[in-house]
Amino acid sequence: MMLLKGRKAVITGGTSGIGKAIALLFAENGADIAIFGIDENKAEEAVGDIKAVQNSSEQKVHFQLVDVSSFDSVEIAVEELIAKWGNIDVFVNNAGITKDNLLMKMKEEEWDAVLKVNLKSVYNTCHAIIRHMLKAKAGKIINIASVIGLMGNAAQANYAASKAGVIAFSKSLAQEVASRNITVNCIAPGFIKTQMTDVLSDKVKEEYLKWIPMGKMGVPLDVAKTALFLASHLSDYITGQVITVDGGMVM
Repeated sequence: MMLLKGRKAVITGGTSGIGKAIALLFAENGADIAIFGIDENKAEEAVGDIKAVQNSSEQKVHFQLVDVSSFDSVEIAVEELIAKWGNIDVFVNNAGITKDNLLMKMKEEEWDAVLKVNLKSVYNTCHAIIRHMLKAKAGKIINIASVIGLMGNAAQANYAASKAGVIAFSKSLAQEVASRNITVNCIAPGFIKTQMTDVLSDKVKEEYLKWIPMGKMGVPLDVAKTALFLASHLSDYITGQVITVDGGMVM
């Protein structure tokens, strides 16, 4: 069963990790895919991988070079895509970065960079797409937050603040657009094996695993499956929610 057949989906940061896993699973389920990102080399590989799992030659896959932290860049990209596709059914805000440091050592640029990429980008994209979804009286917005936005974490004040902001933003927007058949939900991944976690030392990984009742790390596909549910008609009566994908880390 293809849950997204004929649907058009945009995934930011979709060239690797969780974003790429979402793009692949959406494509397997019949969606046309557009990736917004800044790494053209990774994009070429991702586009090839997405084409390899598509169910039909009629499915489209497209990469746009977009700095999602830039209001103007996002506005232009969304308008260009709408002109090409006619509409966007699903928008996944996945792009994110970390610049971890203890607050007393954290530089202003480390704070600003994380808030700009992780939080302002969500404002930029939702501001650009929401008028089109309101006109269509339909749409699914999925914002990738983090369990750190729910529980905090030492040396991640900037990251925690950005992801908590994404959650509050999503709940507010969900209230604004629910009457127009538009849903806005968050996924809060826990300790997921990606390039972001690969750089951690074995000692740090062992400490994180102690917090997880299931005793193991998740994989990007775990998050992608949840995104597929939220993007499909199976979740039509769900909005303003935060779904943790964390092996029980936050209960």
